[in-house]
Amino acid sequence: MLYQQISRNKQRTVVLLIVFFILLALIGASAGYLLVDNYMMGLALALIIGAIYAVSMIFQSTSIVMNMNFAREVSEAEAPYFYHIVEDMALVAQIPMPRVFIIDDPSLNAFATGSSPKNAAVAATTGLLEVMNREELEGVIGHEVSHIRNYDIRISTIAVALASAITLISSIGGRALWYGGSRRRNSDGDSNSDNGLGIILLFLSLLSLILAPLVASLIQLAISRQREYLADASSVELTRNPQGMIKELEKLQSSQSVKYPVDDASAALYINEPRKKDGLSSLFSTHPPIEERIERLKHM
Repeated sequence: MLYQQISRNKQRTVVLLIVFFILLALIGASAGYLLVDNYMMGLALALIIGAIYAVSMIFQSTSIVMNMNFAREVSEAEAPYFYHIVEDMALVAQIPMPRVFIIDDPSLNAFATGSSPKNAAVAATTGLLEVMNREELEGVIGHEVSHIRNYDIRISTIAVALASAITLISSIGGRALWYGGSRRRNSDGDSNSDNGLGIILLFLSLLSLILAPLVASLIQLAISRQREYLADASSVELTRNPQGMIKELEKLQSSQSVKYPVDDASAALYINEPRKKDGLSSLFSTHPPIEERIERLKHM
C-alpha cells in the first residue's frame, strides 16, 4: 500500500509538471500573437524565460533561504538531541548529513531546503523541539529528510519558477493591449485578424492571458500537496512507526502561525502551513488539510 501511494504521487507530479510546461507554452504563444503576431517567437521566448527562472532558483543558495526564515545554523555540541535525530534519519534514508538549523519561534514547524541531497539543510522551530517527544520528532525529521531524498524541493522550486514565468509573460502580454500590440495587425491589410479566425484567435489569446496565472497557481498548489502526502508516507517508511507520524500531525494541527513573515515560496517548504488559513482562503493553501493527511496514514 505504501509503495503504491508513493508511485501514484510521483506519477501525478510528473503529469502536473507536463501540464505546467504546456501552460507555459500556451501563454507564450498567446503573448507572441498579441505582441508581434508570431506564435513561435512567443513560444520560444516563454520556454527560455522559464528555463532561466528554473535554473536560477535551483542554484539559489540554501543560506539565503535560511536567512529569509530567520534560521541559525547549529552544531552537534549546540543541539545534540536535534542533531542526532537528523543524523539518524539521514543515515536511514542513505543521504549525506544535511546542515542543521534552528528557528527561534514558539510555533510547531520545520522545513528542508536544498536542490540536491549534497547541499541540503533541515530547520526546526524551538517550539517544535520543546513539544515533540522523540518518536514524534523522528516523524517530522523523517518527513523533511524524505523531501530531500525524493528531490521534492527541486520539483517545488521548478514549479515556483514556472509559475513566476507564466505570471511575468501574462503581464507582458496584458500590457501589449494597452500599447496597441494588436492594432498593428488590424491596420495590416495582409493580416487575418479581420476575419472570423483572427477574432477567435485573439479571443483565445486574451482568455489564456487572463486564466493562465490562476491555473498556474492551482497547479503549483497541487504539486505541493502531492509532495506532502508522499513525504508523510516516506517518513513512515523510514521510521516504521505510523503512529508516531500520526501523533506528530495531531500536535501540528493545534499549532499557531509563525511569528515572522513568510513569503509564498518558503511557505510551501514547511511541514505545516505556516500561515493559518480559514474558509475560502484554505482552498489556496500550499498544504493539504492535516485531517486528510492523518486519514491517509491510518489507511496505509
